[in-house]
Amino acid sequence: MAANEKDENLRELFEKLFGADEAEEATEDIRKGEQILDEHGAPGPDSELIADVKAEISRALAERKSNAFRRAVYKVAAVAAAVIIATAISVKLSERGNGEAETVIGASIIPAAIWESEDIAVDDAELGTFVGEIEELEDDVLALELGENGGNGYEAIEELEVELEEIERVFWKG
Repeated sequence: MAANEKDENLRELFEKLFGADEAEEATEDIRKGEQILDEHGAPGPDSELIADVKAEISRALAERKSNAFRRAVYKVAAVAAAVIIATAISVKLSERGNGEAETVIGASIIPAAIWESEDIAVDDAELGTFVGEIEELEDDVLALELGENGGNGYEAIEELEVELEEIERVFWKG
């Protein structure tokens, strides 16, 4: 909007509120006030304030990098735990699977109804327990990865390792 058009709109508004002479004076006062504000701009921020803002941004960035590093460590720990469990299971299965007769005996212990089932974990109580514990661990790892646990990540990893070791011990005892 042009300055003249703006002044005209102000004059019309003031004429509605005051008389014609007072409207002209009020419009002139507004124009002089704007001119003064244009000539004398606001002072810039204090150099100390700028330094404080920069320091706060640096702290926030350092914290963000630290969180990203922790998430990466949690992901690596989860993958390492999965590899360790898979390796331990394959080693134990290879040790048990040396004889074919042993496999047949093991298969005959489990009822045929369970083998024919669509979901063996539901029909076998021990296997269901292990599946539940594994799902719980998956949820814990996901919470760690997403940073939703709200606590110290190192304590959570130690707790997770203890749980994994306990599950492995129970699993191989039979």
